[in-house]
Amino acid sequence: MTFFRSTFKKNRSLWLPALNYIRAMSSEGSAFSSLSISRPSNTITHVELNRPEKRNAMNRAFWSEMVDCFTEIAGDSECRVVIISGAGKIFTAGIDLMDMASDVLQPEGDDIARTSWNMRRIIAKYQETFSVIEKCPKPVVAAVHGACVGGGVDLITACDIRLCTQDAWFQVKEVDIGLAADVGTLQRLPKVIGSRSLVNELALTARKMYSDEAKSCGLVSRVFSDKEAMMAGALELAGEIASRSPVAVQGTKMNLIYSRDHSVAEGLNYMATWNMGMLQTQDVMKSAQAAMEKKSLKEVAFSKL
Repeated sequence: MTFFRSTFKKNRSLWLPALNYIRAMSSEGSAFSSLSISRPSNTITHVELNRPEKRNAMNRAFWSEMVDCFTEIAGDSECRVVIISGAGKIFTAGIDLMDMASDVLQPEGDDIARTSWNMRRIIAKYQETFSVIEKCPKPVVAAVHGACVGGGVDLITACDIRLCTQDAWFQVKEVDIGLAADVGTLQRLPKVIGSRSLVNELALTARKMYSDEAKSCGLVSRVFSDKEAMMAGALELAGEIASRSPVAVQGTKMNLIYSRDHSVAEGLNYMATWNMGMLQTQDVMKSAQAAMEKKSLKEVAFSKL
């Protein structure tokens, strides 16, 4: 774990200007208005929430663009790891109520049944915006700085690894605006941090959780001094994951998620069925040979998946 660490420790002054350059270049040719997509390396994709002037609030375009973005990433054989971060001063302020008001507050319908049917369809569509992250076979690392409010919590709980800065804070905001969170937080957060009491407290009071508590309860696995250090750490972590066999990495993610939602016996049965095919990969022999020769896995040429 030396390449990214040494690169960014020596060139931290270059990191943010370089990121701004990548963001500008990627945005010019991007089909997305709320996201900026870049490739820090051939195997790592960086998805950046890119409405800094609106505190990365999630507008109407965002909800469909995330689905399109992660559908593309899922089918990209070059990509092995994804990093999600936010441009500007904070990660995200959550849903853009001004932009989304017509969808949320005035659903179409000639009577209560039809209005409700359309509202259910809208909610299910929004739920897919974050479920697509979980369904993506590539591991996704969330890198949070500043505020992560409302829909931001829905987003990061669908990610596989969460990092944050010391100034980061998290808030399940929905009860403060008169609704129950409906696109993932209430379903995923209890499985992420494990304490039903703490989840209930956060969801029912809408109080802020700061980085130290987020680390102690398991919402995030690492806390960094600032965004610059966090992004360097996220890239280093992504590089470590990307150096492993994509057969092993993607199989691990998918089985972890399956086992989370099933019994131990069901998880073991699924794993046996999965590996009866995946164990026949050449990657096992390549990894074993690298270990015997005391080589880094970064020196092993694993084929695309």
